[in-house]
Amino acid sequence: MAMPRTLKDQMMFNEGLAYQGDAKTVGLPTLTRKTEGYRGAGMSGEVSMDMGMEAMEISFTCGGPMRQVLRQWGTPTVDGVYIRFAGNYQSDDTADIDHIEVIVRGRFTEIEMGDQEVGEASEFKTTMAVAYYKLIWNGRTEIEIDPLNMIEVVNGIDLLAERRALLGIY
Repeated sequence: MAMPRTLKDQMMFNEGLAYQGDAKTVGLPTLTRKTEGYRGAGMSGEVSMDMGMEAMEISFTCGGPMRQVLRQWGTPTVDGVYIRFAGNYQSDDTADIDHIEVIVRGRFTEIEMGDQEVGEASEFKTTMAVAYYKLIWNGRTEIEIDPLNMIEVVNGIDLLAERRALLGIY
């Protein structure tokens, strides 16, 4: 029998500043392939052609206003803000712990201050468009996606290396 990995601990960092006690929830980027249906002569059905990746985003919610995030609003570069998520996932059948880190660079596209009520905890919600993504599992890079530099590494293999080389991009 196998049990799922459960998130037991998490930390968020914004430009290296720890959000200990501040970050409540994190919505990690969804990886989505952009596909286009194609059915040509002699094909009995449609297949999905890979057209690259859809845009990525990350979101997180804090327990109150975050001045650093407000000061990063309007960052002029697409990869101007560095966010790192670190999480420990433990399996209840073996007690094994997997450490997963997600590193992103991007810029905030939405900041929601939420409802403010005296004596009540508020929520500060953010959404960031992601221009760079890296997932590290137990110290090993599993996925690294850098659309600006035409890099897509999965399981140690750079899927776009040959295409970059043919274009003269090294």
